[in-house]
Amino acid sequence: MQVQVVKSKIHRVTVTESNLDYIGSITIDRDLMDAADILPGERVYIVDNNNGERFDTYAISGERGSGMICLNGAAARKVQKGDIVIIMSYAIMPYDEAKTFKPSVIFPDTATNKLVK
Repeated sequence: MQVQVVKSKIHRVTVTESNLDYIGSITIDRDLMDAADILPGERVYIVDNNNGERFDTYAISGERGSGMICLNGAAARKVQKGDIVIIMSYAIMPYDEAKTFKPSVIFPDTATNKLVK
């Protein structure tokens, strides 16, 4: 049996911009992507704590150390600059492996979206 589990989570970051005219996706500071083990092009789920929206898109690398969290294209209509979001990705794995799997979860500073050292 295969099960789907949380693989990566960026917990509570602030949306820095939204760009309706971009093709689509979410641009994420590459430092955050690396720390959370999210790959460019990987499917991610977004939860907006301010308005309850839940949707999926794919990740694009943003400038390292920028703190950028930018929703692009249609996703830009679901959030506002300043909203607090959670970004997650999932993996499918055998049940026995899932019982011991530990996801990569990070808690950046919500004021700067930068990794807390």
